[in-house]
Amino acid sequence: MSDSLQLADLHGRLEALRPTLLRLAQLQLRNAAWAEDAVSETLLAALEGASRFAGQSQLKTWVVGILKHKVLDQLRQRQREVAYDTDDDGEVIDDLVFAPDGHFRTTPQTWQSPSDTLQQRQFFEVLEACMDALPGQIGRVFLMREWLELDTDAICQELRLSSTNVWTMLHRARMRLRECLQLNWFGNPAK
Repeated sequence: MSDSLQLADLHGRLEALRPTLLRLAQLQLRNAAWAEDAVSETLLAALEGASRFAGQSQLKTWVVGILKHKVLDQLRQRQREVAYDTDDDGEVIDDLVFAPDGHFRTTPQTWQSPSDTLQQRQFFEVLEACMDALPGQIGRVFLMREWLELDTDAICQELRLSSTNVWTMLHRARMRLRECLQLNWFGNPAK
């Protein structure tokens, strides 16, 4: 295959990944312009570094890895411009999920074979939709921890939050994801 055909194939594959990259960047950055910048820089870096891609992983994995670094760069560059979402209604979800004594209001249902379920592509689509629905700051902290794999100290420093606040937001994010998956995947809404 000629170099021009390989380059054309790479362009097509990168263009197909662009919506996914943009959605991931928007989830983390919460700013359409910044997300667009991060994705553009990612695609440019992928094209410039195509010769270094050995094909030992999937193209998507490699490009998402580049995007993680570009998102972190954007966060560092825009640290003072980041708008904090103060519309945090996590308390309501906690009240719906937990009784005043701190126990679950309803016992979590036994989920069918989680390992089989996790392998289904639709599950991950629902999970992504649930992560998209996480409110501003909670979603941001969750993605910084789980997607960008930042430790608590780095998140605290980046968002100027206490570790207690970070752990509370992570707890709320997990509870919201649990509730969302319960409603939208496992099909038995909590009562």
